Amino acid sequence: MLDHGGVGVTKHWNRIVRWLAEHAPATGSVLRSRPDRVGLRELTEQTGLDLPADLREWWNLCDGTDRLAFAEILPPFYTPYGPAAALRSWQVKRRMWAETWIESDAGPSAGSPAYGFHPAWLPIAFDGCGDALVVDLRPGPAHGCVLEWDRMLCKVLTFEWPSVPAMLDDVATALETHSRVRHCDPTITIEGRLDWRCG
Repeated sequence: MLDHGGVGVTKHWNRIVRWLAEHAPATGSVLRSRPDRVGLRELTEQTGLDLPADLREWWNLCDGTDRLAFAEILPPFYTPYGPAAALRSWQVKRRMWAETWIESDAGPSAGSPAYGFHPAWLPIAFDGCGDALVVDLRPGPAHGCVLEWDRMLCKVLTFEWPSVPAMLDDVATALETHSRVRHCDPTITIEGRLDWRCG
């Protein structure tokens, strides 16, 4: 595990953006860099969630992709959301799981097992098949950790990263050093897209 202490999101995200511009421009070209302040305000008002400073910082740098185009920057195959798209995803998942949500099926602390879709999970990236990377905003020492949520199993699968900065640092380092992050290796397609080979 890399040391992420005290380092902000901006440095790590800029490392990723620079690498994409040089090596995978087709992926980098669909990213939106203008902050969506209206979308961010609406998200906080409608979810009632208190967003970590590191997530706010990232969304000031990255507003997802144009028309939700795929840019699978986060392994194994996740594309970042901006705040407006994150809110829509949260609303859809909450509507789908509101009737089946049982409070006792969730651990009380961030990072603990839970089924359905917990209202304190905020989607930050999508895979096009209904799964998501979510920031877990339940209380506890792991508050702000990144989890993978599986739509078919209706639960979080794994604790992926302790924070958004940790996630971005791991990804940037894997890109810069052509090394593995989690179970995936970065490759580049002939079209200039980033592709994670996993196994």
